[in-house]
Amino acid sequence: MNARIATESVLEKVRLLIEGADETPTLQVLADAASLSPSHLQRAFRRRYGMSPAEYHRARRFGQLKTALRNGAAVTDAVYDAGFGSGSRVYEHSDRLLGMTPASYRAGGAGADIRYTTTDTPLGRLLVATTSRGICSVTLGDTDAELEARLAGEFPLANRQRVDAGREEWLDAVIARIAHDLGWSQADAPELPPLDVAATAFQWRVWEALTRIPSGVTKSYGALATELGMPKAARAVGRACGSNRLALIVPCHRIVREDGSLGGWRWGVERKRELLAGEHQHSRPVRRSVA
Repeated sequence: MNARIATESVLEKVRLLIEGADETPTLQVLADAASLSPSHLQRAFRRRYGMSPAEYHRARRFGQLKTALRNGAAVTDAVYDAGFGSGSRVYEHSDRLLGMTPASYRAGGAGADIRYTTTDTPLGRLLVATTSRGICSVTLGDTDAELEARLAGEFPLANRQRVDAGREEWLDAVIARIAHDLGWSQADAPELPPLDVAATAFQWRVWEALTRIPSGVTKSYGALATELGMPKAARAVGRACGSNRLALIVPCHRIVREDGSLGGWRWGVERKRELLAGEHQHSRPVRRSVA
C-alpha cells in the first residue's frame, strides 16, 4: 500500500469516526486514532474534505437537520435526532448554515419578511431580495413573472413584498454595486449588505474562492479544487457552484470546463457567454497614444 492510499484510508477512518460521534470528537482523539499529529491530521483532512474535522461534524449534523425539517419533522425532534444536545447550539450557527431559524427553514421561509425589486440589465431582468439579515437571493431571467415565481418557489411561505427601485437602501445598494463592478455604470457604489443564505462550510469556501477570481479571468472546476487543496474535488466544486443563489455577486460564471468551454450556468449559458465577454472587454487596459 503506497503512502497516498494509506493516507486516504486513514482519513476515511477518521471521517467515519466523526460521522458516528454524537459530540464533536476533539482533534487529539482523532489524531490518536489516526496515529498522526493533530496538526498533520488537521491539514490532511482539510485538503481532502475542504473543512476541518470539527466543521465536517457540524456540517453533517446540519445536513441531517435540514433534511428532517424539510420532511416536516417537529423542530425539537429534528434538533435532537440530528445529534444536537440543545436547541441553543443550533441557533448559534443557524444564521450561517440555514440562512434563517430552523422553524422558518422547515416552513419554507414562514415568518421571514422578504423585500425584493427588479430592474433591467444588459443580461435581462434582475431580481434582488433581502431579509432583515441581508441579501437572500439575486437572480436573472427574461421576465419579472419568471423571477417572482422562482422567488416564491424558494420561499413559498415567506412574506414577500415588492418594493419599487429607489425605495429600499439595501436593494438599491446591491443593484448599484453589481452595475459598478460589471462596468454597466460609472457611478460610485456602496459596499454590499451582509448575506443571508443557506450554505455548508464547504460551499462557503468555494463561494469565497469564487469572489477572489478577478473580473475577466476564468478558472476550471479542477483548478479551483486544486487551489482549495482538494485536487480530486472538481465535481464537489461544481455542485457548490450550482447551489449558488447570488448571481453576479458570487461569480460562479467565471468557472469553466477543463477544456475551456463554458459549460452550464443556472441563469443561461448565453448570458454567461455575454457576461464573460463583457468582463473581458471591461478589464482590458485602455491603449493611449503617446504624443
